[in-house]
Amino acid sequence: MTEQRQELYMNLIDQLLHCPNGQEPDVLDGNQELIDAGLIQTMAKTAAYFAHHDNPDASKFLIHVARELSIQLGLYEQPSSTVSNENT
Repeated sequence: MTEQRQELYMNLIDQLLHCPNGQEPDVLDGNQELIDAGLIQTMAKTAAYFAHHDNPDASKFLIHVARELSIQLGLYEQPSSTVSNENT
């Protein structure tokens, strides 16, 4: 990942953190070219930073967005929510 790309990821993360509630999809739609595994990795690192620097809300928000993007990109396999029925 180039330094320039990393800077673009950080700018996008900053936009997400500061946009009005509910506008996150619009911010992401306007930056489709940046939505990839590198962004998700950068979000996770930034979330960890926030978690260790007394900003748990920002950390939780970034983890949530990163997880949703991971699912959309097929990078995150959701655990099965079905319960096995063993009544035979």
